[in-house]
Amino acid sequence: MGSTERRQRQKEQLREQILEAARTIVVQEGFDALSMRKIADAVEYAPATLYLHFQSRDEIARELCVRGFRELWNFLAPAAPLADPLERLRVVAEGYVRFAMSHPETYRLIFMEDPKYTGTVLRGGPDDPGEQSLLLMVRAFEELQEQGRLAKDAVPRRLSEVFWAGMHGVVSLKITCSDFLQTPAEEMTTTLTRALLDGLISPATRPRAARLR
Repeated sequence: MGSTERRQRQKEQLREQILEAARTIVVQEGFDALSMRKIADAVEYAPATLYLHFQSRDEIARELCVRGFRELWNFLAPAAPLADPLERLRVVAEGYVRFAMSHPETYRLIFMEDPKYTGTVLRGGPDDPGEQSLLLMVRAFEELQEQGRLAKDAVPRRLSEVFWAGMHGVVSLKITCSDFLQTPAEEMTTTLTRALLDGLISPATRPRAARLR
């Protein structure tokens, strides 16, 4: 390995150290506790070194959110190729819950900490994982509308936001009040999804295979 490649690898390794240290701080203390000096102390480098990799604390915080949304997208992506939009939404709900319950610290970081960073990721453009996740739901509702399977006055974007808000409500309560809610998150989300979608979809147009259980 040449000296240039070695330096590049070392640079990438330090960048990952910085992000991992920042993530630990946020998970344990919240975004308010994040500072360049605290991160520098954690990685045992001078604060000035961090600025060779990130322009600011906010850039680090946003990158943490981007990575969290990438993890979420990995759980939702299997739904994308499904032909039936109703089945797609069901699989999205299942993937969302699996992500939240298996990665609660990441879920807290991207949805239950400072909304300033989550907001910039969700409004970052169609290639950002947060926006991709929402568009996956929006397009499913749009297809249902195009197929004549939704009420005439339905608004796909609004339905997508209600759908997401419902899933978030379930998993955030399970994360913060697990002893209070006895029903498993997966069962709660299935019931929520069925109640929402069965109320919107005409029984005559719903394929038997796509009926929500």
